[in-house]
Amino acid sequence: MQFKLNIAILFLVLIALACRKSSQQADTITISPEAGSTYKSGDLIPIKIHYPAGMKMDSVIYQLDSTRIASKKDSSAITLKTDTCKLGARLIIAILYSGGKSSRTSTNIILFAAKAPEEYTYKVDKVYPHDTAAYTEGLEYHDGYLYESTGNPGHSTMRKVDLATGKVIQQVKLDSKYFGEGLTMIGDKIIQRTYREKTGFVYDKNTFKLLKTFADSVGDEGWGLCNDGHKLYTDDRTNRIWFLDKNDYHATGYIDVYDNKARIDSVNELEYIDHKLYSNIYTKDTILVIDPATGAVLQRVDMKDLWPLAGRPHDYDNTQNVLNGIAWDEKGKRLFVTGKKWPHLYQVRFIKKG
Repeated sequence: MQFKLNIAILFLVLIALACRKSSQQADTITISPEAGSTYKSGDLIPIKIHYPAGMKMDSVIYQLDSTRIASKKDSSAITLKTDTCKLGARLIIAILYSGGKSSRTSTNIILFAAKAPEEYTYKVDKVYPHDTAAYTEGLEYHDGYLYESTGNPGHSTMRKVDLATGKVIQQVKLDSKYFGEGLTMIGDKIIQRTYREKTGFVYDKNTFKLLKTFADSVGDEGWGLCNDGHKLYTDDRTNRIWFLDKNDYHATGYIDVYDNKARIDSVNELEYIDHKLYSNIYTKDTILVIDPATGAVLQRVDMKDLWPLAGRPHDYDNTQNVLNGIAWDEKGKRLFVTGKKWPHLYQVRFIKKG
């Protein structure tokens, strides 16, 4: 008898739990599309809130990454236009108002580039000497000279280099605790990042006098750096490129780099050329051309055999001394590329495959 009673009690408990779960599900407010859904830039995405049949809705507000995009008085779907959205993970929030109370629900989507990058290769127009002691991290060209940031603690510098000879004509040596990273010149200043020391340097471009240091807390690490005359762009070993205020260097926004299939990590040395961002992928013989508004990879350049492996010394460290360094001569429309401790700097042109 006791056994039957226990079974009956257990049965009633299970029914109660099932009813409670059913009631909770009935009260749930959700939003579609399903979290993690993937789309291509340019897709029109229907967004719709779902709530219990007995609930009276007053209104609903929709947000994309905390920015209001629409409001409705009913549960009919809205359409999200994605042609100008930044790529990557985007958060969609719906705030439902009912009887003076609000309820919030959210989902997320992942947005890829609309189409595959155009595939390019290169042609070498000229070869210049490059200092084999220079572990190149940042590179720019201004007024006939190269400006280069080199890395490795104890060997980090910010230098001015003669293009024709590769000789250093002016430089600043960083304290041995710093690992020099990307640099850029904007106005009458040169800005240089460091790798993991969370410190940035600002120099006078003519005298190389250190004007100030600043706390550099943007991103996981300090990597590449460039500018468009209005803001700075920097990266941090991930697929993220940050925007920085040109005066105090705080973050003002970002893009995430994606092609039509996946996120692209390890974007590294940066250069701004004709309204686009150029970046090599760390340890890869690849340069990307990136839309600075959305993060879409527009072109992929295969730089294989720029300095052929067969021509390198047998004991050369090819795992560390990789392609790195992109500089643009705006007036002469010349593009320069080199690598860490490479003996050559190359003037190249990109050529579409096929």
